[in-house]
Amino acid sequence: MLELYVTGVEQKNDKIFATTGLAVTMQSLGYSTGIYKPVEVGALENDGYLQSKDLMFVKAHDIHIKTYFTYLLREEISPILSAANEKIILEKNIITRDFDTIKNDNECLIIDGLWGLATPYGKNFLEEDVVKSLNLPLLLTVSAENSDLNNALLSLNRAKELGLELRGVIVNNYNENSVSKKLLPKMIEEYTDAKVLGTLPHFEQNVSSSDLISEILNGVDIESVFNIKISKLK
Repeated sequence: MLELYVTGVEQKNDKIFATTGLAVTMQSLGYSTGIYKPVEVGALENDGYLQSKDLMFVKAHDIHIKTYFTYLLREEISPILSAANEKIILEKNIITRDFDTIKNDNECLIIDGLWGLATPYGKNFLEEDVVKSLNLPLLLTVSAENSDLNNALLSLNRAKELGLELRGVIVNNYNENSVSKKLLPKMIEEYTDAKVLGTLPHFEQNVSSSDLISEILNGVDIESVFNIKISKLK
């Protein structure tokens, strides 16, 4: 069973491209794959039902990937505020229960976090508490376009302080032609113990599944991401 928790370092992180790319790639390599979204904000209402934008994006790229969620919140604001507006309390034990229910449904399960380890879910309840409770290895996504290096370093050092199993970092919105963006992976590795496991370019919303898979296979060390040897890559 391959399990991985993916989160960003701030709100505008374009994490969904990395999460979806990893999922469709693993599915294409023969691993039955699922994505679990503990908390979603900015959910869309369709025919009286709320839907996760991120999980809809995943399904659009591979309908065979199983998707799961616990909390869908309408407002695209901090989850603690969005939940309060709907008179909902986000509870860690409910997330843990749901995870335990689905964790054996697939060979590969990616948990898609929200905006970063310090994202507040409730009183004395941050996203980092979900990672700790589920006891999962962590992959951080850092946007070369939207992320501040300071925030990236703070998140990586926080993960170390918490004793989390940090698999590494994927830098998205990467651009070889931009000096500042090109330097970001080097700076992350120079100032932290984290390993940059790959880079991904900027993607548009209409990116094809084949392009996502190609960029993941060419730009990301997925064996290190999932800590497994994949024979089809040899």
